[in-house]
Amino acid sequence: MNRTVIASSPQVLRLLNARRVLDHAWNTAAVTASELMGATGLTRATVIGVCDDLVERGWLEELGNARAGGDYRNGRPARRYALRDDAAYVVGVDAGFERMSALVADLRGRVVASAEVLVPGGTPESDQRLSDPATRRRLAQSVVDDAVRASAVDPHRILALTVGVPAPVDASGLSPTHPTGFWQVTNPGLGELFTGYAPIVTVENDANLAALAERSSPAGHGRDVDSYLAMLVGEGIGAGLMIDRRLVRGTRGAAGEMRFLDHVDGVRSANGLALLARQFAADAIRSGETLPGSALAGLDASTLTEADVARAAARGDEAAVGILEQLAERLARICIVLGDLLDVDRVIVGGGVTESLPTVITRAAELLAESDDPTAPVLLASALGPAAVGTGAVEHALSVVRERALDLSVREGSRIA
Repeated sequence: MNRTVIASSPQVLRLLNARRVLDHAWNTAAVTASELMGATGLTRATVIGVCDDLVERGWLEELGNARAGGDYRNGRPARRYALRDDAAYVVGVDAGFERMSALVADLRGRVVASAEVLVPGGTPESDQRLSDPATRRRLAQSVVDDAVRASAVDPHRILALTVGVPAPVDASGLSPTHPTGFWQVTNPGLGELFTGYAPIVTVENDANLAALAERSSPAGHGRDVDSYLAMLVGEGIGAGLMIDRRLVRGTRGAAGEMRFLDHVDGVRSANGLALLARQFAADAIRSGETLPGSALAGLDASTLTEADVARAAARGDEAAVGILEQLAERLARICIVLGDLLDVDRVIVGGGVTESLPTVITRAAELLAESDDPTAPVLLASALGPAAVGTGAVEHALSVVRERALDLSVREGSRIA
């Protein structure tokens, strides 16, 4: 037993050294052997040996020496290395309820191509899109194929693919049973669908991916705080929980599900602000609560949108203004409850309401700022727009590639070392 441990130790040590060098190279544009020595504490001989091995395996490239580049003048020319950004690629997919998109990115996360497709169906309340999982599978496959084709990347150079879905997802990529079947439709075996497309295929909740994007994107609001929620709000509400700089998923991937709101006074459901804005406005019109000739009264209760309600409020319609205030109070109450439960610094709201109901987020933020609750979080609208989930999917795919890099090979497009 001891002989086995001793015999394997040099191999383990080489792997650890390679991991340290590659991790540093991944976070720098170019680095000399001397800089790697300082960053890792390894000897020059070890650094050179590890770099030569990583060059051979396709992860690093050796650049012209620093003297040739004009950055080195005295003594022995320094050997310089850099991550081969285009050695391999990842794909991030946002398999949303109404829209699907795919991004192809290099090893630095730079997007080289994208594709998008709308999911056919009627209004958001229609069951048409909920009745055909096969259509969602076909569209997911086609949007990935379109993005890869547009990138001109050899499919054999794709190492990881991450799909974001509007459903909780467990470690195996499956979603639990939903009473209406919604989660089974929005995640109709997408992990299985893409098996073989890349060495690493993962399925993740869309709000969790939005939380990762808020941390990794230069425009993200989660870069300078330890704990926050990335809340996706539209027809429903879901949240990605970043607590103490760690994404919290839960046993079944349902840590960010908002079904507990059914039991919160003044909320009583996890319905999203977009859905409620339409419902409240339609009820006001049908009940005659709107003033004759008002902006809201002139809308068709069966076809109005949440953006119509916002425009009516902007024109001074009293009923519409009241609806937006009610929604703002609701959002603020949800944030207060989440702050009390999780003690987060911020709640970052993304999803469709950032464009259609921006004043609701602004007003809810004011209500929170005025609150005397000591755990009330700061509320911000996400600046990432509709690309948040796809951006998070790319970051997730890159993270698993980094974790398993030494089990993979990018030499001559081969997939597994």
